[in-house]
Amino acid sequence: MTPAFDLDAYLARIALKDAPAADANGLAAVQRAHRLTIPFENLDVRLGRGISLDPAHVFDKLVHRRRGGYCFEQNGLFLQALHALGFEARPLLARVWLLANDGVPPRTHTLNLVRIDGRDWIADAGFGGSYTPPMILADGSEVVSPDGAAFRLSRSEDHGWMLERQGDPTGDWHAQYSFTLAPVAPIDLEMSNHWTSTRPDTRFTTLSVVSICLPTGFAALTGTHYDRRTGTQQVEAEIESAKAYRLRLNFVFGIVLDEVEVNGLALY
Repeated sequence: MTPAFDLDAYLARIALKDAPAADANGLAAVQRAHRLTIPFENLDVRLGRGISLDPAHVFDKLVHRRRGGYCFEQNGLFLQALHALGFEARPLLARVWLLANDGVPPRTHTLNLVRIDGRDWIADAGFGGSYTPPMILADGSEVVSPDGAAFRLSRSEDHGWMLERQGDPTGDWHAQYSFTLAPVAPIDLEMSNHWTSTRPDTRFTTLSVVSICLPTGFAALTGTHYDRRTGTQQVEAEIESAKAYRLRLNFVFGIVLDEVEVNGLALY
């Protein structure tokens, strides 16, 4: 039996004093708070620990132990929170086209479909880097993220729905991920999570990735490269020692790893 969701602990973790209403504004508020406080990261994959999607394990890791996680953990926790707040929501699976090689990519991302007042929205608390605010599921729907990136939805004859991203107003649109509205069972998420966290020579099994959203941007550690973007300002640096990496993890992303764990990432 799944233990009851501790909504008070979750709200404290994401720094929300009161539970938002189960409406469009409430959805946007809880997603934004989640993204500003819980980092995206795959460090347990790189440490060979495996990624459990058990709800109690995910809650303990991301809430009690104040770690981050990647999409299957993040959106799993987010979905639990949405249900506890009174939202009608369910998971979807997506194919990530960003950085994809030739061919059709596998379904290695999950997001949530939320129904509010008879209309469907997509809400994603688990895509690294810049984040997409909740979007009405409609052909041509557009939103702008706090860092200025624009997102739009369109119907895709081959892939259901396509989410595209435009990094700046004069830039090109790029496919980010596609998804269908097909029902997703827990075992489907387990299969996608297993592939994503164990397949050799993929981004998540070969590279340490950490990011967190900021009020007007985001900060990221990709390998030993640090990138912080706020508005039109960008700062980049190479983190040159394990000690400096540990400090950056702690002070920027709120992640505490010991010396043995950082050495286990094989960055230096």
